[in-house]
This record gives sequence, structure tokens and C-alpha cells, in this order.
Amino acid sequence: MKEFVEHKIFHAISEAACELGLETYVIGGYVRDKILKRKDPKDIDFVAVGSGMELAKKVAEKLKKTKVNYFKNFGTAQLKYDNYELEFVGARKESYQRDSRKPLVENGTLQDDLNRRDFTINAMGISLNKDSYGQLLDPFNGRSDLEKGIIRTPLDPDITYSDDPLRMMRAIRFATQLYFDIYPTSLKAIKNNAYRLSIISAERIQDEMHKIMLAPKPSVGLKLLFETGLLKEFLPEVVALQGVEEIEGQSHKDNFYHTVQVVDNVAKRSESLWLRYAALFHDIGKPVTKKFVEGTGWTFHNHEYIGSKMVYTIFRRLRFPLGEPLKYVQLLVKLSSRPIAVADEQATDSAARRLLFDAGDHLEDLMILCESDITTRNKKKKERFLQNFQKVRQKLKQVEEKDHLRNWQPPISGEEIMATFQLGPGKEIGIIKEAIKEAILEGDIQNNYEAAREFMLKKGSELGLNAKQQPK
Repeated sequence: MKEFVEHKIFHAISEAACELGLETYVIGGYVRDKILKRKDPKDIDFVAVGSGMELAKKVAEKLKKTKVNYFKNFGTAQLKYDNYELEFVGARKESYQRDSRKPLVENGTLQDDLNRRDFTINAMGISLNKDSYGQLLDPFNGRSDLEKGIIRTPLDPDITYSDDPLRMMRAIRFATQLYFDIYPTSLKAIKNNAYRLSIISAERIQDEMHKIMLAPKPSVGLKLLFETGLLKEFLPEVVALQGVEEIEGQSHKDNFYHTVQVVDNVAKRSESLWLRYAALFHDIGKPVTKKFVEGTGWTFHNHEYIGSKMVYTIFRRLRFPLGEPLKYVQLLVKLSSRPIAVADEQATDSAARRLLFDAGDHLEDLMILCESDITTRNKKKKERFLQNFQKVRQKLKQVEEKDHLRNWQPPISGEEIMATFQLGPGKEIGIIKEAIKEAILEGDIQNNYEAAREFMLKKGSELGLNAKQQPK
């Protein structure tokens, strides 16, 4: 393991530790990721049997870095060097109270410190001590678990997960990111302790959920969250998608497993976190709008609109940003069924204009979502659906080239309407602006200033307004 600690940072820490008489190790994620040959980790944790803060101060002197951030409440210190973020902590022992994941901390041995780690693959260390420099410390066979692709806890998983329920989310996140399996006893313990997630803050859940959603194949984590019962603790709307109901021999598809496939399909084409969330939420309105109509079958009338409203509740619950990300996800959910209507042979240019107007800058993301929504295993059906969306793209391109409606701005401003008719602010201005927009979208007038002004004058006359004469 010496090759993992050849950077001058590690030698400086080793010298500082020797001078202070502190037994010191690099530990956790750095060791795991180096063994896995993942990209060079930039966050590195160090454990000293003694004061981590004293060690950080001495290391800063040796590296000629004067800025050290101390967190006395946690007994930790941080400093940055050469694009690395180094964190120092003293070996400690932890105990937990039932209603909090914040542990009671006291000084401990190195073994105590390793015992408190979440998973065996994070409980390995590399010695920075002079007499054993570079040797691997692996009391729980974490290296073997890395080779086998296993996530398990160093100690009793029921205790580990109950003490800090966030570790259940982390287990699933690691399994998703690394394509590992969760050890059977550990998986069972997550199911047993899923209810304990209620003591975890929304911000912590959000952070782990984002990492799962940003994985190459998010469905791995989404299915584990569902199967363990964790998902219903914070996203019951998605859990409600699961299941198939049959009446008079007619059934609908399981919308949960369909949804996670849609998320995977989007992930293959885009790294956008919020587009992936739009895929996760695009059908959440279906369970509350589901209805069986005799002679027609299952209907989900208006589920896109209902689902877009439900998105707000989810964002509030999970402390997601309520600005642009919320508007973006709501928009894509609301429009998720619109593009296919444009492919209909009978569809007018008006439908394409309205879609261009409503989707604006997000049209390409909407098309990715809609094309990803095709999850049928029937190759002929899939090909036919994709051809339909290709028609949509062609029609939208033609209409956009002709009418220039992407990111549409009104040709006539409210200020010009007021000046033309010598009006103050009032409902007439809104009526005329809306009429101009509708006339353009319906194709009654062209999308340019001259046509819009002529229409404005006509509409004003219909409303009994007198236009101010223009100077000659």
C-alpha cells in the first residue's frame, strides 16, 4: 500500500505525527477508492490516536499552510493543500440516544474508531507511522468485501442502522454507485429499521437521494429503496405507483417499475439531475386519477397536471430548491404527454406552436423525457413510437423556422398598448396581450410587430377603445 501514500502530503503528516508522538492513519474513503482504482480522491481523512487538531496544526506548519479550520465541537480540523481537502480527527468512541443520530463522543482507541465506521469497505486504514508506513489495517476484511462487491457493516447491522439511520441510505447509495450487493443480513436490518429514517433531516436524505439519482443506473438504488421500505418514508407518491389492478380482464402496467426504467433511459442520455427527477415524478398523478371506464378501460385523465401540482409538495418536504428547479420539473411533468399529440396526422400547426411556446428552452429535455418514456419490450412497437417522436421533432423544427416561437416574447408590450389607447393599468391591457398571443399561436397572424400592431388596433376597437393618432 506504500504506493498509495507517496505524495508529499502523507510524508509531511508522518513526520508531524512522529514529532508529536501520535499514532496516525489515513482512513476511509481514500483507501477504498484507491484500492478500487477510482479517480484520485481529493477528500482525505486522517485519524490520530490523540488530538487530531494538534496534528493538523503541525501539518500546516510543515506544508507552510497557515489556515486551519477548527471544529472544536466535533474535535476535527480541516486544511486545504494542492487541491486536496484534509480532515484530521482524534480516534473516538461513540454512543447514541434513541431519538438522535448525533452521537455522544469520547476519546477512544483506534479499534473504537474503526468499530464506529458505517461499512467494512470504509473501515480500512493505511499506517503513516514510521515503523509500519504504508501497511494496510483491515480488521473487518474490507478489502475482501471490495473484491466480492459486498456492502456490510463492521458490527451488528441492526445496531449500526438504528444508531444512525442515514447509514441505510448510504448503503443503498454505495450499492448503486459501485454496483455492489448489500449483504443479506445487512439488507434485512435495513428493512427492520426503515421506520427509523424519520429522525433524519430532509437535507441529509436529499443529499443521498441526489447521489443515487446521479448514478449511471439510478434504478439500482430506487428499487432497493422501494424493496427495503425506505422510499415510502420520504417519497410515498412514487411508492403509490407500484402495483397492477385488473377489472373485466383489463389491467394497466406497473407504473413504478415503468418509472424507474424511464429514469434509467434518461440517465443514458443526460446527466441533468432535475431532468432525472422529472422522469421520476412524471407519472405520480396516475394513482390519484386512475379510473376504470366500462368500454374504454383504464384512464388517468389529467394526471400530468395533477402530478405537476404534487411536485411542489415533494420539493417542500425534501427541502429541494423552490426556484427554477421546481418550475422546470413541474413544467416537464405537466407537458410530458403533449409532444405525442403533435405527431397525429390530424394535428394542426397550432399544437406545435403551443408546445414550442410552452416548452421554450426546455423543449429538448422534454423530448428526451418523452422518448425515454417508451419502455415496451416489443421492438416493433418501440420503433413505431420512436418514429412518431421523430415526426414530432421534424414538425416542431418546421414550425419554429416559420414562426420563431421558441422563447417567445410578445411583439407588442403592455406599455405600448397603454400609450396607443391612452390607458392606465387595467384589465384591457391583459385582454389585448392575451388576444395577440392566441392569434399568433392559432396562426391567425404572423409573429411580427407589424401584424401584431394591426391586430392590436382591431382588438382595441372591438373593446371600444380609441387609438391615439400617430404623428404624420
